[in-house]
Amino acid sequence: QVQLVESGGGLVQAGGSLRLSCAASGHIFSNFAMGWFRQAPGKDREFVGGNNWNGGSMYYADFVKGRFTISRDNKNAVYLQMNSLEADDTAIYYCAASQVALTPSPDYWGQGTQVTVLS
Repeated sequence: QVQLVESGGGLVQAGGSLRLSCAASGHIFSNFAMGWFRQAPGKDREFVGGNNWNGGSMYYADFVKGRFTISRDNKNAVYLQMNSLEADDTAIYYCAASQVALTPSPDYWGQGTQVTVLS
């Protein structure tokens, strides 16, 4: 099994920055797909960004608009650097991993970390 644990969420003012981290353990490998999703109150969970293997091309949702950067290291951790945060970015952010692809739904989820943007 794979365990994913997020950290780094919190309260931030609009225009500010946060860096989320996801520590992965268990039977996970560098060829796994990994990335981030988020879910705002009353809305469906949506894809933020990710790639299909470590070193592969990173894909981002349109709402990112160049503000976010996802990176992975050689220890199966994944990071989400968020800049120029907006009120609409308020959501629970989830780390995710899959053996093949993050769509239609990831194989593994973290517990989520709350990001609240104050406007």
